[in-house]
Amino acid sequence: MGTVNHPEELYTFDADAPTVPAGLHLIAGLTGFADAGSAVAQVTNSVLEDLDTELVAEFDPDVLLDWRARRPVITFEHDHISAVEPPRLALHLVRDEIGQPFLFLSGYEPDFQWNRFVRAVTGLAADLQVADTTWVQSIPMPVPHTRPIGLTVSGTRADLVEQMSVWKPETQAPANVLHLVEHRLAETGAQVTGLVLLVPHYLSDTEFPDAAVAALSGIAAATGLIFPTDALRESGREFLARVEEQVAGNPELQRLVSVLEERHDTYMEGNPVASPLTGVDGEVPTADSIAAELERFLADRRTQGDATD
Repeated sequence: MGTVNHPEELYTFDADAPTVPAGLHLIAGLTGFADAGSAVAQVTNSVLEDLDTELVAEFDPDVLLDWRARRPVITFEHDHISAVEPPRLALHLVRDEIGQPFLFLSGYEPDFQWNRFVRAVTGLAADLQVADTTWVQSIPMPVPHTRPIGLTVSGTRADLVEQMSVWKPETQAPANVLHLVEHRLAETGAQVTGLVLLVPHYLSDTEFPDAAVAALSGIAAATGLIFPTDALRESGREFLARVEEQVAGNPELQRLVSVLEERHDTYMEGNPVASPLTGVDGEVPTADSIAAELERFLADRRTQGDATD
């Protein structure tokens, strides 16, 4: 008989893992396939750095990760390696700003053994008796940076879909592994919510603070948890001020942003438009000039940042 690969073998509980109370919210966000505006990465950093956290369990990268595709980061100092930072996929017990505990699954999206990983996560959710699961992802869309970041909401919470989902497409798209977790949890009758942020595509390759704020706000609306966002909001104001400065100095950029604003506003007003993302002729409004100009702006921003380090 062949060896049975139990999903529980994918992770190891920390030797000093805290006791996890039943009935907590499970929040999940994994990076790798799509993270427009670095929303999930920023949320992860904010939660793990700004809140009280305790490691519960960690997944085995030798089983789940393609090391050559996502190589560890090393710190090289003159003549020796002083540090190695391998990718991590872990479950933490976290307390929000007012001390409410929740579980947070974060790190890389697995490259291998998806079905087994899905069984592991859903098994953990059942064993730890979580109240619900909320996961977040961000994708690039041709929407303007001058409007609030919208969401597509999925899962079993019809109230949240009604209140928060601004785009409800009927489409096929490549899956995040957490889509499969959501599908499996929904099949079992568990409560689960997926939050997909619609980030301006010309800012998708940047670290866009407002995307992280929108993600944390969506999680808060779904769970009642409270997150620190002051630093992110301040960074977002500075970031957008510099983007606006770049746009204001270029009439072509102004015109293209105006096209995106018009399409967005027409859709949000409930007018008979098939999608906020396409024009009357079905073509996506061209924003290549925005992307090119902002790439120059961001390159200047990175250079200025390096100069001040």
